[in-house]
Amino acid sequence: MISSILFAVQSTVPYTGMGWSLAQPVVIIGACLLCLLIIPRVVWYPHVGPKMPLPFPSVFNNPSVGTFLAAMAAGHLIGVGAYLGLTNIGYLAS
Repeated sequence: MISSILFAVQSTVPYTGMGWSLAQPVVIIGACLLCLLIIPRVVWYPHVGPKMPLPFPSVFNNPSVGTFLAAMAAGHLIGVGAYLGLTNIGYLAS
């Protein structure tokens, strides 16, 4: 039983994105902007605290600093996962 599970393990290690390319910041910035558009609309209290001075307050729902930091953190998590996934399936080459 255990030997059949070990044979199912991938024999090669996929590329993990350790080199730098222009696709990395593009994917992460896109994910951060997407999160900045979505997260201030779904957070329970997005306007509590000091406001973030963003250029288009109506587009970004005028978020507070805490909401902005939460959106950037989520954007980086999603962006890194998206970049590694796209690199692993071969869509992004570096």
